[in-house]
Amino acid sequence: MIKKVCVYCASSDKVAESYFAGAAHLGRALAEAGVTIVYGGGSSGLMGRLADAALAAKGQVVGIIPHFMTEVEWQHNGLTKLVLVNDMHERKRLFLEEVDAVVALPGGCGTLEELLEVITLKRLGVFTRPIIIVNQDGYYDPLVTMLEKAISEKFMGEQHRDIWSVVDRVDRVLEAIAQAPPWQSDAIKRAKA
Repeated sequence: MIKKVCVYCASSDKVAESYFAGAAHLGRALAEAGVTIVYGGGSSGLMGRLADAALAAKGQVVGIIPHFMTEVEWQHNGLTKLVLVNDMHERKRLFLEEVDAVVALPGGCGTLEELLEVITLKRLGVFTRPIIIVNQDGYYDPLVTMLEKAISEKFMGEQHRDIWSVVDRVDRVLEAIAQAPPWQSDAIKRAKA
């Protein structure tokens, strides 16, 4: 049963409206399924739209944000819970505690960094839950191509393709989590390509 999901996504307010709609759809869907959302705690961009939609649907939303971001008032003040941390490293560690999956919506360098880190942690068996990449409007095509290139050129093994799942629409996220291949905590034994 899926109880808690971490969502990585953008804080930019300047992206296309379709991305905002996708974030809102995911927020509502997770809330309606009784899934608690853990995310970066921001009030703007896809972060804010995700949280607002989930809260409007009576969902539980936990934000995790470093103190320095609250100094410029980036935090969402209406969340179920807002956790203040010392730095980005602590934030990313807490994102993954007791979550049943990670979902990456489109985002910038922060989202990309978080996504690649959790892929690495899963490759090493430190994190074993599903990782879902939402390739809305082909946003993640270059990243998926790069990951495939890493596999085809033997920087990663064929088995590492099971680390992530790619969907093209947010309404496929819950199904993708449920159908994700299992991953073992001893994956480090097979981490070399």
